[in-house]
Amino acid sequence: MVQISAWKRIVIVGLILLGLLYAMPNLFYQRVESHNDAVVAAERAGFETPEQAAARSLWPGWLPSSLVSLGLDLRGGAHLLGEVNTAEVYASRMTALWPELRDALAEQRDVIGPVRRVKGPADQLLIEIGNPDQMARAVEIARKLAAPVTSLTGAGASTLDITAQGSTLVVQLSAAEKAATDDRTIQQSLEIVRRRVDEVGTREPTIQRQGKDRILIQVPGIGSAEELKALIGTTAKLTFNPVIGRGTDPNVSPGLGNIVVPAMDEPGVYYTLAEAPVVTGEDLTDARPSFDQNGAPAVDFRFGPQGARRFGAYTSANVGQPFAIVLDNQVISAPVIRQAITTGSGQISGAMDVAESNQLAVLLRAGALPAEMTFLEERTIGPELGQDSIDAGRKSAVIATVLVVGYMIASYGLFGVFASVAVITNVVLILSIMSAMGATLTLPGIAGIVLTVGTAVDANVIIYERIREELRAGKTVVKAINDGFGEAMSAIIDANLTTFIAALVMFFLGSGPVKGFAVTLTIGLVTSVFTAIYFTRLMIVIWLEWRKPKTLIL
Repeated sequence: MVQISAWKRIVIVGLILLGLLYAMPNLFYQRVESHNDAVVAAERAGFETPEQAAARSLWPGWLPSSLVSLGLDLRGGAHLLGEVNTAEVYASRMTALWPELRDALAEQRDVIGPVRRVKGPADQLLIEIGNPDQMARAVEIARKLAAPVTSLTGAGASTLDITAQGSTLVVQLSAAEKAATDDRTIQQSLEIVRRRVDEVGTREPTIQRQGKDRILIQVPGIGSAEELKALIGTTAKLTFNPVIGRGTDPNVSPGLGNIVVPAMDEPGVYYTLAEAPVVTGEDLTDARPSFDQNGAPAVDFRFGPQGARRFGAYTSANVGQPFAIVLDNQVISAPVIRQAITTGSGQISGAMDVAESNQLAVLLRAGALPAEMTFLEERTIGPELGQDSIDAGRKSAVIATVLVVGYMIASYGLFGVFASVAVITNVVLILSIMSAMGATLTLPGIAGIVLTVGTAVDANVIIYERIREELRAGKTVVKAINDGFGEAMSAIIDANLTTFIAALVMFFLGSGPVKGFAVTLTIGLVTSVFTAIYFTRLMIVIWLEWRKPKTLIL
């Protein structure tokens, strides 16, 4: 144990130096953060401004620039708990199904008679059949539009629940399909919220599902909860709808299958539109802020292959007819189709400034939320509170380290100094690993580091006490140190392994503060074992080779 080969020494020292290198950027947090932000902004824009160049020069590009991300409780920011209205998706599915079902039933008009949609719940299609005696045939036709549920829990079930009530055909989503739809809606909402938050360059947000239909959103570094709501809460549903008519009466009867939508830039003007859109924002592949031919802010957009095909087919068949660009149930533009648009690209212009065009591009690029999100809880945590937490955590870590170092030196003399160096190195390694992983440091995480400072010397205490026992037994210094390390190894591994298992359980089953504590504790256990067994032993071996002591007072 007291003989360490040259290659092992190189590996141990190399790992520690690498840890110091990756932990170093955290000593210059603001400079490195400004450097990183400038690099990301330049890459996203495709060019670099003089201000970004100056910020990038604050830190050498050849050095590691990964930082320990600060959580919401340390950095300040916004906290939202949103509830997704999944019932909206059911209604949208029924609206989209109606034209296809209507056409399928119309092909059998001579058998089942005329059909018309009647008013009913939003999540149901109520269709009146002209010949009730042939209701079984109508049900058969409707069932052909159903498909198997694409979920493990709904295996074997159909997407549609079709029944007959007198002369009325009732179509709705089955219970299995509703469950699958809920899950898809939440997952889609999670992804879209994440993309929207990432677009504005926020750091290490926490976006996760809670319960059946709720989403927790925590974004450090953002100004307020209202600012976050403005970004996330905007549905940004973009559709391209055929124009039926234009008028000034908001209460005009639009007719079945049509809707009345106000104009965004023309107060008092209302458009009657076909409810079923030609294409939607989901067909978009890109959206960028730009300027129109008059130099006014605008947004350029591009459809994917399927959207481009549908849009091209519609514009080819409707030259000379107006169509409406609808954003969040407001007509932002209703141009006349001058020629077929087959390129799959276009432009949105209107009464907007540069900031609004940028925000609209972000929202369209991220995609539309599948359903409205209601915010049940919102909090803004100021940066001053976060800074107070950082100062308190730093103070507690320093005090804990000083007390532990003082105790170890008082108890074990020179060997206590070795243990103290190992403890400080352990903290450095924790920060370096968290920086490389991109892990987030929270206030409970600081508590985990402080706890690690106290427990990191446990292995050294076990080793030193074993060495003391061997010295009392009359063994030589080298023999006592060798046997002390050897006999303490199993106890150290067992003690840390049990704690490691508990930390893993907290990490995988916990959330929020519990997970933040588990992250630093888990990393700290690994680094403390390394520093105690390898780094401390290396320092003792080098001291033995240098001084060659005949006696040891421990």
